[in-house]
Amino acid sequence: MKSTTYKTSQSGARSDRRAQKLEAFGRLIDIMDELREKCPWDRKQTFESLSSLTVEETYELIDAIETQEMDEIKEELGDVMLHMVFYAKLGDEQEAFDVADVLHAVSEKLIRRHPHIYGDTEVNGEEDVKRNWEKIKMAEGKEKKSVLGGVPNALPSIIKAQRMQEKAAQVGFEWDDVADVWAKVEEELGEFKEVAQQEVDQEKITEEFGDLIFSLVNYARHLNIDSNRALDLTNRKFKRRFEYIEAHATKSLSDMTLEEMDALWDKAKTTE
Repeated sequence: MKSTTYKTSQSGARSDRRAQKLEAFGRLIDIMDELREKCPWDRKQTFESLSSLTVEETYELIDAIETQEMDEIKEELGDVMLHMVFYAKLGDEQEAFDVADVLHAVSEKLIRRHPHIYGDTEVNGEEDVKRNWEKIKMAEGKEKKSVLGGVPNALPSIIKAQRMQEKAAQVGFEWDDVADVWAKVEEELGEFKEVAQQEVDQEKITEEFGDLIFSLVNYARHLNIDSNRALDLTNRKFKRRFEYIEAHATKSLSDMTLEEMDALWDKAKTTE
């Protein structure tokens, strides 16, 4: 009896929490309706005016995730969710869609693209899941004329490179041996060094440098490294060490020699 009572209690607690979640979501929708009606700033917003703010909020969420501060993640996630509700409200006003349409659409898409869960498709790991996902997208016409059509143009370049490489790999455009990938990096490095040492057009040097970065992103992908995150970690490290130099310099940085700044840089490394 105790076991049955405990299970019943657990089920009741889950049901109560689900009700609280739905109530909280409904509260946000109600607040959005009221703000759109009464607040001059909220009333003025459009899809276009919100888009750049959404990008900013998304990056703030990513920053919070990097620090693993759960309170910060919660707050920034709320800001992003607010934007999603805002867009749904704008769609409702234009009689194009409302928040229910949005949620039903994504639910149906998840069911459709997970036939190994909601159908009889069998998979052997995450790679099969990803390949099936892309095939289903193609069948839906989501990739337009190209496998790469679903990669947003507005993505940061390094993220875009990795996403294009992933999508191409899912249809078989991929090296089997990681050694071949590294060989391509060395080939691109050689080509870049050659043009950089010559008096050639700056655009050509830029193009070859881009090829080198693209090949490095591809090599990182084969090592399961997120290139964007790797570069971000290095940016943070550089910022941290340079700020150490600024904090411990005994005179203006412009009056210091490179050797003096290097000495402080080395001290910053030891503190880590």
